[in-house]
Amino acid sequence: MTRLGELLFAPGFFQSAEVTRALLLGSMVAAISGLMGVFVVIRGQAFIAHALADFGGAGAAVAFLVRINPVWGFLTFGVLAATGVEFLGKRAGERDLSTGIVLSVALGVESLFLYLDTHYTGHAGAPMLILFGSIFLVAPFTVPIIMALTVTTGVTLDLIYRPLLLSSIDPELARIRGVPVQAMSLIFVILLSLVVEEGSLMMGALLSISLLIGPAAAATHLTHRMGWAMLWSALLGITAMWMGIVLAYDSFYWPPAGRGWPVSFFICVLVLLFYLLARLSSQRSQVKVRVARKCDA
Repeated sequence: MTRLGELLFAPGFFQSAEVTRALLLGSMVAAISGLMGVFVVIRGQAFIAHALADFGGAGAAVAFLVRINPVWGFLTFGVLAATGVEFLGKRAGERDLSTGIVLSVALGVESLFLYLDTHYTGHAGAPMLILFGSIFLVAPFTVPIIMALTVTTGVTLDLIYRPLLLSSIDPELARIRGVPVQAMSLIFVILLSLVVEEGSLMMGALLSISLLIGPAAAATHLTHRMGWAMLWSALLGITAMWMGIVLAYDSFYWPPAGRGWPVSFFICVLVLLFYLLARLSSQRSQVKVRVARKCDA
């Protein structure tokens, strides 16, 4: 390994099975989160995504309690919450209200089962794992589940891309053109729940939406074209994920040695940095356009 490589990557980075698995899973989750995130931003559904993450956390707490893979708890409760939000808030004006109701229930259920996990099952680390995640601790048998969910979500999103985009931008026009807006909304929020819960496995219920919202928000400052925005969002998410994993692994060798920093911390900071840089770039571009117009005038 070159001198630069030794500075960037701590010893054993490329030989660690946990790191390899984290990079694989992280790339898949970051990519699909980036693609979905642009729709979340233009539809204004960041609050819903947050509620789904918390309800998924409640499901993971239940899974710990009954001793099954937490991924099933995340997914089951996430889909149930998504369906509940959609049917309780059929009209746009009701959606925030229904989301708030679902979120309050989610937090209550989550706190109850985290308490039970801590005091009656011996899973003292369950609250930290559910709320903040640990991508290095994801079990090997979870990999095919995440892969299957990612592929399914990506294919479905591709199939409904055009009607979903139209219904997201102009629901009334979509209805006139025969698009089943309500069905599109239900399908999207279920797909969103799958992506949010995948992210929760990696980064925890509290921080998973940073990977969903941050790169997408940055991408919308870099371009106004939907396809390019989705591509930028996915690339920024993957970059933040890889850099976060490298920094988290390296931090085990920072003083005091053996007490590494969480991956989610680095990813959240990097996502914020990408957003600020994208916003600054957008503002500079707008200033240049205004100056050019004044000069032409």
